[in-house]
Amino acid sequence: MTVLIDPPNWPGPRGLMWSHLVSDSSLSELHDFALRLGVPERAFDRDHYDVPETVHARAVSLGAQAVGSRELLQRLVAAGLRRRKRR
Repeated sequence: MTVLIDPPNWPGPRGLMWSHLVSDSSLSELHDFALRLGVPERAFDRDHYDVPETVHARAVSLGAQAVGSRELLQRLVAAGLRRRKRR
């Protein structure tokens, strides 16, 4: 069971760069980790949390594994947790 975080490569609100926080085992694990990290529920989007660059180092210090964006997506899909947007 692992929580993963990719580099803050995505431009977002407040002029910050943003990362994705996911679990490769369960959404329950992801929600528990986000709660410990202090990430608000509103940051959850289908299968991941969007977190600002200011949270990245703390996430890693709490045990999130830093991986590239491609690996993060591959592991999310392999875990069967990927939820695409509905049209």
